[in-house]
Amino acid sequence: MPGVAILAADGFETIECLTVVDVLRRGGVHAALVSVMDTRDVVTSQQIPVTCDVTLDEVDFSNYDYLVLPGGMPGATNLRADERVCDLVREFAATRHVAAICAAPFILAELGVLEGHRATCFPGFEASFPEGCHAGERTVVVDGNIITASGMGQALPFALAILEDIAGEVAVEKVKDGIQL
Repeated sequence: MPGVAILAADGFETIECLTVVDVLRRGGVHAALVSVMDTRDVVTSQQIPVTCDVTLDEVDFSNYDYLVLPGGMPGATNLRADERVCDLVREFAATRHVAAICAAPFILAELGVLEGHRATCFPGFEASFPEGCHAGERTVVVDGNIITASGMGQALPFALAILEDIAGEVAVEKVKDGIQL
């Protein structure tokens, strides 16, 4: 089964990040929480300390088919500022899958990977989107190998969309039943 690398930088939105990890692991998907900081320890935008599974330098990305970018500020800008992250986003968008939520889709737009795709983001972050790309607010958009979501309120549907793309509807239904959704 494909692996998923969820990137975490200081200032990420707690629910957007950890919901993806939780749902994917419940669905039987190998999901690694990857710190882009110097250590495995990161701090959310709500000042919650989180210890990641690995650091970016410890990961062999050939073992992963999905790259997930949580939003939150300044987490999304911290991801964008890391050239290693930008290189990974370009590579995964060209050859595998990328998912981004809330503010993080602006990274995809600035790196040129939303060209020809429909996407969403937290209101105000669509300024860098290509013309005609923005698909609206309060939603999850699956377009080819790119999945985007508009904000924290869409974290669970976003995680389930990633799970469905990787493991199918049976896995999604199993998780939904297990969490009483």
